[in-house]
Amino acid sequence: MLLRGTDRAAFAVAFAARLRRAGLPAGITETGDLVSALEASPPTSRTTLYWTARVALVRRHADLAIFDRVFATVFDDTPPLPLSRSAVPPRPRDDSVHVTVPGTGDEATTSGQGLPWATLPAPVGADEDTDDTGLALPELRPSTIAVLADRPFEDLDGPQTEALGEALRQALTHWPRRRSRRHRPDPTGRRIAMRPTIARARRTGWEVITVVRERPVARPRRVVMLCDVSESMRAQAAAYLQLMRAFTTAADAEVFAFATRLTRLTVPLRHTSPREAIDQASAAVDDRFGGTRIAANIAALLDSHHGNTVRGGVVIIASDGWDSDPPEAMTAAMARLSRRAYRILWLNPRAGATGFAPKVGGMAAALPFCDHLLPAATFTDLTAAAHHLTEIR
Repeated sequence: MLLRGTDRAAFAVAFAARLRRAGLPAGITETGDLVSALEASPPTSRTTLYWTARVALVRRHADLAIFDRVFATVFDDTPPLPLSRSAVPPRPRDDSVHVTVPGTGDEATTSGQGLPWATLPAPVGADEDTDDTGLALPELRPSTIAVLADRPFEDLDGPQTEALGEALRQALTHWPRRRSRRHRPDPTGRRIAMRPTIARARRTGWEVITVVRERPVARPRRVVMLCDVSESMRAQAAAYLQLMRAFTTAADAEVFAFATRLTRLTVPLRHTSPREAIDQASAAVDDRFGGTRIAANIAALLDSHHGNTVRGGVVIIASDGWDSDPPEAMTAAMARLSRRAYRILWLNPRAGATGFAPKVGGMAAALPFCDHLLPAATFTDLTAAAHHLTEIR
């Protein structure tokens, strides 16, 4: 059996570290997957070990060339398997550099034995997309995005969160609409347009021969989102910023972040560069990861000159419901908000957990005024919430 007597965890950590130095983003989650895979199915050959490590560690098609080169460098001098057209020939290994894995007996080996390691520069693909800041954005395949979208926010790194945020923005193809006071001609409309009908009757001796019909013009409904960025929402803050940016770029939405006070992020999140937008928004919120005053910030929004944006709109509150204000203040603020808003959606990252019950004082006080309470612990939940938003009529 291959790797007999080897500490699987130590081997996975060392191999993942070697891949990271070569430019493949193998993090803690991927390393844990490799340890679990080696425990479930111990490799009996080099080919079996190759496929086990590849399935556990490789998330992007562009990283196959790096993985093939590192795997061949570590284990033998044979070229990597022809698995992709983009694979490049392996570089000759440097036997003068070694990384010993605890538990394999390599600690006492001399030069030229054990696991050979060679430091390789991180490859830069010519087909990688870059934003206007010159930073490369990751290209994830649809299958990879589907896998990452089901992971909790705390298991995602920065590039993965950015890629999923871009996929979420592209998924917002529809937007809730409302009926306006304006009308447009439409043969299938129910209402008769009096002026055009009478104007055409002048040509026929005031006999109404042609009836012009019309229907109301539908306009996008205003959406206002308030995102909790307090300490209890630290793991979800980055992902919720991506959701707010998707709202601001897809339609005319107003977004605010709050902890102890309210901060408007509509302008910085409309920046064309995703990373620049997130950086500017993060710099604008100087009270994040602190206390929470949900009721006070809702009242501050209604009292400000932005309070009219709530009228007739859909309000989305993303928070776990932990509030330092008393429940009576939350009840009063939500009652005012419900009288002004068209719908109120509450996104709670803990709502999808087994046995969840809104027993927190702030959440229990706000729930009677909410039209929907939706889970928001993964990007799949955020996409479902966005689709639920588009179904509001």
